[in-house]
Amino acid sequence: MTLGYPTKALALAVAVCAACVSAPMSAEVKLSQSNAPEAVLNSELTALFAQERDALGTVDSSAMAEVLANYKPTQKPAREPQIEYSREFLAGLPEATGDEEWLCLSEALYFEARGESVQGQFAVAEVILNRVSSEAFPGSVCGVINQGTGKKYGCQFTYTCDGHAENIHEPEAFSRVGKVARLMLDGAPRVLTNGATHYHTTAVAPRWSRTFARTAQIGVHYFYRMPRA
Repeated sequence: MTLGYPTKALALAVAVCAACVSAPMSAEVKLSQSNAPEAVLNSELTALFAQERDALGTVDSSAMAEVLANYKPTQKPAREPQIEYSREFLAGLPEATGDEEWLCLSEALYFEARGESVQGQFAVAEVILNRVSSEAFPGSVCGVINQGTGKKYGCQFTYTCDGHAENIHEPEAFSRVGKVARLMLDGAPRVLTNGATHYHTTAVAPRWSRTFARTAQIGVHYFYRMPRA
């Protein structure tokens, strides 16, 4: 059995004391400071503890520093929100709130898709976020939604440049799409449109729809993926 430093010190102490007990006792014998057992024991213990301290110091300054530098805490992967594409599911969620990005996405879903099914609203949100993820579009939700706004009908999302005031008259519908926006911004999976970056209603046929790959149809919307450069 290999003894650690404290254990060695204890064993040494026991051995010294045993020697004291087994040695012949004489009232006339006086031990000098140089051969007194307690002096030897103190000296040995001091040396052992010094060695232990030095060894620990070496670990702290080199090996331990390397361990800490390379340490990566174990993190559990973030769980994607569990989604059900139904009004009942949304009704059971708390009222949604958020920052400017959330407000931009909520307004886009309200004006572009409030009359669609819940699944259709999630699909429109996917398109907007797919654009945010693409280098071909602005890198923020508000940037994507307001791209081209300023010239009538020259924008990406018609409601932002059709000349009509953007007033919300259906608070319940806005509450629902606000929850959709919150879920999507919080990392809900984008599984409905197969990476779509564009959509249009079935009532129109824009020029780009003849060259883009159609990826899905949900409600009255066709979805398309822009060719990759």
